[in-house]
Parts: sequence; C-alpha cells; structure tokens
Amino acid sequence: MNKRVAVNRVTQSLLTAFLVGQTAFGASAAASGPDKKPAASGAQDPVLIQTMQAELTRAMSSLGSAAASTAGSPPPPKPYFMSYAVSDAENVSISAQFGAITNSNETRRRNADIQVRLGDYAQDNTHGDHRTSALTTVPLPLTDDREALARSFWFATNRGYGKALDSYLKVKTEQQVRAKEEDASADFSHETTSQEFVPSDAKFSPAAPLMKDKSAWEERLRELSGLFKQFPDIFSNTVALDASNEVDYFIDSDGTRISTPSHVARIVVVARTRAADGMDLFRVETFESDELGRLPDQKTLTEKTLAMAKNLEELRVAPVTEPFDGPAILSGRASAVFFHEVLGHRLEGQRQRGDEEGQTFTKLLNKPILPTFLSVADDPTLKTFDGISLSGHYSFDDEGQPARKVDLIQDGVLKTFLMSRLPIASFSASNGHGRSEAGHMPTGRQGNLIVTSSKSVSEPELREMLKAEAKKQNKPYGLYFEDISSGFAVTSRRSPQAFSVIPLVVYRIYVDGRPDELVRGVSIVGTPQAALSRIVATGNHQDVFNGICGAESGSIPVSAVAPAMLVSEIETQRQAQGSSRPPIVPPPAVAKMSEAGR
Repeated sequence: MNKRVAVNRVTQSLLTAFLVGQTAFGASAAASGPDKKPAASGAQDPVLIQTMQAELTRAMSSLGSAAASTAGSPPPPKPYFMSYAVSDAENVSISAQFGAITNSNETRRRNADIQVRLGDYAQDNTHGDHRTSALTTVPLPLTDDREALARSFWFATNRGYGKALDSYLKVKTEQQVRAKEEDASADFSHETTSQEFVPSDAKFSPAAPLMKDKSAWEERLRELSGLFKQFPDIFSNTVALDASNEVDYFIDSDGTRISTPSHVARIVVVARTRAADGMDLFRVETFESDELGRLPDQKTLTEKTLAMAKNLEELRVAPVTEPFDGPAILSGRASAVFFHEVLGHRLEGQRQRGDEEGQTFTKLLNKPILPTFLSVADDPTLKTFDGISLSGHYSFDDEGQPARKVDLIQDGVLKTFLMSRLPIASFSASNGHGRSEAGHMPTGRQGNLIVTSSKSVSEPELREMLKAEAKKQNKPYGLYFEDISSGFAVTSRRSPQAFSVIPLVVYRIYVDGRPDELVRGVSIVGTPQAALSRIVATGNHQDVFNGICGAESGSIPVSAVAPAMLVSEIETQRQAQGSSRPPIVPPPAVAKMSEAGR
C-alpha cells in the first residue's frame, strides 16, 4: 500500500514536469526556428529529410532537459531513442465490374510514424502489453513547406512523448506487483547504424506521373471484367488494378539515415458464385510486378480470367466434401501458402516471448521440426524468383535495418527466428525482419519465405506416390489441393495451437483409376507440429505465392516459394454451408435489353 502511494506521487510529479517540458520544447522551437538545418544534412537533401533531422535532433536535446523541471520537481525522463519514419506515396486505383468502371482514383499521401522510447534498452515504455505506446502517427503536408512540416513533427513528437511517459510510469508500477517473467530479455536491441540515402529518380518520384496511359488501362479492365457476362451464375466480379510509387524515409537518434524507393503494380481478379445448396464460392487470381509495363499482356490475363470463371461454374455443381483424414498433395502454390501460415508465423521473433504467446517452437531451437530433406529461409533481398516478381522484397526493414537472408531451418533443424529489434532469450539482435504497415509498431515478420527440398520427384511420380499411400491406408482416394486462398494461424497461449487453411480448388485422386473429381467446401485443419512431420516428399518445381499478410503490425506484402508436397496424413472438414439461395431471377439478357431500347 505504501509503495503504491509513493508511485502515485512520483506520477504526479513527472506529469507536472512533462507539462512544463512541453512549454520548454515549444520555446526551443521559437529560438531555433524551423529553418535550422542539422549538420548531418547535405545540401542535396530534400526539404523533408532536412526537416525530419532538424526536429528529431532538437527533440532529443530538449525533451527531459533540466529546463523542463519546476522548482522542487525532478526533470522528466529524457528519451533514450527516437525515430521518424515517413512514407511518401502516390497511388492509382482502378476497378471494373461486368465491363464497366466502378472506381478510378489517383491519390497522394504522406504519413509520419514518430517513435519515442523512455527508460533504457533493458526496459522502456514498450514493455509487455505497452508495445504500441512508443508510436504516434500523423499525416504530413504534401508540399515541401518547411515550416508546416516542422510544426507537424513538433506537435506529433510532443504528443508521442506524453503517451510514452504515461506508459513508462505504468510499466514501472506493474513491475512492483507482477510475477517474474519467463523471458527477461531487453525491450530494444542495440544495432549498428545505416547510411543509405537514395535520391528519388524520375521513375520512383511521387512527383513524376505514375500512369501516363490511364484510359488504356481502364479499357483493359473493362474488357477483362466484361468476360464474366458470359457466365450467368457468376453474380459478382471485380477486376482491380493498383499501382503505387513510394519513397520511405527513416532516421533515428542512433544515426541511421536512409531512404528507399519502391514501385508496385498489381492486378487482382475476383469472382463469386453460389451453389444451389447455399454454399458461397469464390476464386481469386493475382498478378504482380515492380512495373506496370511488366504485368502480363491482355491475352494472358484473358486466358486466366476465363479459366477461373469456368472453374467457378464447375465448382457450383461439384459434390460437397466429407470430413477426411488421409494422404494429400498440395500444389506448389498451395504448399507455399501452407508454409506461410502453418510455419512462418510461428517463427516470428515476438511469438517466442510474452505470457500470451503459445511459443510452439521456442524450446525446439537446434532440434528437428521438419523432415531432414527440407530447409527454409527467408530472403527479402530477392526481387524475383524464376522471373516472377516477389512481393516480399525490401532493402531495409521498417526499423532501418538492412534486409538480409535468414536460414531458419537447415536440413529440418530449427536454427533461428525472424527478428525485429525486440530481443528474445536466444537472440538479442535484429536480422532485418522488423516490418509494419504505416501506423503500426514493427514486429518480426516474413518477407520472402523460401522452401527447398533434397528429396524431390516429378509431378507424375508424386501423384503415383499419393495413390500408393492412399491404398496403403485403405483409402479410396487421396486429395489434391490445387489452389489455396488464405488461412489463419492461432498462436495465442489461451487457444489451441491450431491452424485453418481455406482451399479453393480440391480434387479427389482415386486409387482405382477413376477420373479426378472436383469437390467443394473443403477446409484444412490441424496442429503445426503434427502436420509438418508428415511431409513425405516434394515435387521438383517451386511455385510462387504473392499476397498481403495481416497481423498485429498491420498488412504487409509477402511472398512464399515452395515445391508441391506429399503428406501422409492431412485432416479436412466441411466449410460453413450458408443458407442464402442463388439469385432467384436470371441475369438480364443484354442483347434483348438492347433490342427493347430501340
């Protein structure tokens, strides 16, 4: 009781000092002026990076200074670390449906993430459940108005400092009443600084035109979405193009100072239908590149779109699956999604510490978790794989650390985890995988997850191995998963350490030679250690999956590369059936409508 009273008094004193500190910081702004240029900036630097550096330097020297304290009050704590991260992007988004444009927008945005840490590397305001307390996100002026930019950084920094101070005091209080933590690692890692300032060229500058032939792209999307008019049972479709130029700037109080340009172009085709029994069905095709001009030509896109639409028509009348426990093959693309969901998320560093984390593999370091013929790495430095652009490529992570290849599993043995600057018991440093969406705190995340195998066979051989395994288990068939949409992995300690993956296209492969049978309503379920230990062999060709992955640090682009794999046992269950009927009235006949209008 006495300790709590004492802590409350300290809280009041520090909060009072903080209010004074805000005044002192504001006075310092008037004295130094927003045009003051830091010594570290060169004449070639843009106004944005100059202003970032000036305001960060001034904040580090002003916040928590002796001038911020009142008579008889201790000064508030000084930040031991701060960073400014700015994303400066231009985006073009076009979508079409049934042959008509539904959206065509061009946008420009600038956002800043201000990170303030109080305390020290061992323990700071982000400790435990307070991790997000370091972050403040604000929009920035789109023009290089030095004074407007400076005022924006100034206000956001003050607001961030107040939030960090409040959280730091809570952390100190909680340490008095909480039991000893399982992992007493530091809250932040010491890292070497990076200096790589890349001036934006015309190709990547947000000031340059992103799309010169917008009308031509609108016509292409109209044509692709119009293909679905041939299929009366497809009641919803979207063909969307998203392209962006972005330059990301990052500076911190340790001296890191980088900028990285990027360009992404992506076409997504989505279509939906509904079976007579009410089950909703959909297919998705994604095409991605680092340039608009490198996206597939119209002929290729047309072929893929028509094939997807025909497959949806077949799925409508396919039989519904029954729960199954037996052998299966996952195609390369399906295998890539499977590894991303079932394995990749559990190898993220922050999953290895904290009272709420399941820590599936934490205690298995240097022990086998996969068959000996499999190895897994994450290499965000790769831009392409077999000529296909990889979404998970980046040069620096979102904490200013250089991207690097990390060998996670070698010959089946777990070697390390995907690390941000949040240490864990076994590893105290980042390995360049601290990633986040703007407005979120970085955590260890996947980039380009690459699965390789030393026990590979041809696709026909893998198929025969599936039949032999099914016959051995007295199963009439094995399953072949051609395409997988997505999935989710439960990593919380309070829930079963399970996963669920949603396949889109599944076939039964009969052992007696009957033709393959398309089925619908399949969901893969299981637990990671059991599922991963049952991989028997892989195909000899690796496929690429590009997608967007959502987690606590936001939605980020990722890739996974893997060969097809045969598993001796996989468990499936039926998806939710649904109760809505397909559309009662048939779609309008366009030709008859045209005649009626004459």
